[in-house]
Amino acid sequence: MSIAPEMWEPLPKEAERPAESGPVQGFWAGAAARLVRHKPAMAGLVFIVVLITAAIFGPAASPWTYFEQDLELSNLPPVHSPYRVGDQRVFVNSGNLGLYEVGEDGSITALIRPDERDMINRRSIWAIDGREVVLDYSVRPAILTVDGAPAEQEGRTLNRAHPFGTDQLGRDVLVRQLYGARISLMVAAAAVLTNFVIGVLYGGISGYLGGRVDTVMMRIVEIVATIPLTLYVILMMVVLQSGLWSVILAIGSVYWVDMARIVRGQILTLKAQDYVAAARTMGAPTSRILFRHLLPNAFGPILVTLTMLIPSAIFIESFMSFIGLGVTPPQASWGTLTSEAVETLRTYPHQLFFPALAISLTMLAFNFLGDGLRDALDPRLSQ
Repeated sequence: MSIAPEMWEPLPKEAERPAESGPVQGFWAGAAARLVRHKPAMAGLVFIVVLITAAIFGPAASPWTYFEQDLELSNLPPVHSPYRVGDQRVFVNSGNLGLYEVGEDGSITALIRPDERDMINRRSIWAIDGREVVLDYSVRPAILTVDGAPAEQEGRTLNRAHPFGTDQLGRDVLVRQLYGARISLMVAAAAVLTNFVIGVLYGGISGYLGGRVDTVMMRIVEIVATIPLTLYVILMMVVLQSGLWSVILAIGSVYWVDMARIVRGQILTLKAQDYVAAARTMGAPTSRILFRHLLPNAFGPILVTLTMLIPSAIFIESFMSFIGLGVTPPQASWGTLTSEAVETLRTYPHQLFFPALAISLTMLAFNFLGDGLRDALDPRLSQ
């Protein structure tokens, strides 16, 4: 085979210059960029931030408290259609057949007591601005008349004094909803703390040491996981007392087992890597290998798992409060609000709608954020 002489000629200087490359993007910077592009995850993150802000500052900005009662203004709707009686606006509550005074801004301000009750003919009679106002509830729906003629009903308007309405004791539903968000976020924080402190450490030690230690530690995890969480809560209530702290302690005592299993699996995979063998060769102690090399490299799956476990912790607290094992009255959580609203579901469905919507949106937000984090931290997407 002959080689042509021109093949030995030097390249021009322009060809010797290496191609310019852009700035190298780190792993976490790339993960953040992918997370920002994940629209459902960003929507969930925005909702979580708004929820946390509203839970912290919302009750302080409201003129009502979560325990303040006004039985005259019980079971008021968030939206209503008032009637015009002379210069005054009134609202008829079809649930309790009460007549209420309505302000110009749509706020339901006071109960108007009837001047006469005709129990035989099933009528209530008021004298308002020199007019005879009669509520005939012998038929459904009840008919309101002014001087014998049907009352003029205006369009739907918002109850600005109580935007989410009131419950059966006249307490503001919006403030109780925000206070319930505090309870749910406290449970979520407790779940995150126990997963970090107990689950990560327990799973990391079990996976790294292996052998008999791993076997014994995993058998303990299986025993803890087989006992129902409801039984833990009941035992906590017997030992301590009924309330939020019993639920938090019950969740904290058993909620770390899933995290421990996931961390153990990650550590079993990572400890076979070359950099771990190099650290052992250089005489690094077990604690340094575990905390400086293994756990930081497993942080991505840990973060995703935490995000996925938070909504289930919130749902567990809501369920416990719903069946009467959660917070005690007059404290409010989304579970207690749901439990109280079930009793008046047919008459006042809005009382169940708001806590059920809050639970659903919060769980969806955390799940969307977890999906976005899982996709953003996937090593195959960082290439």
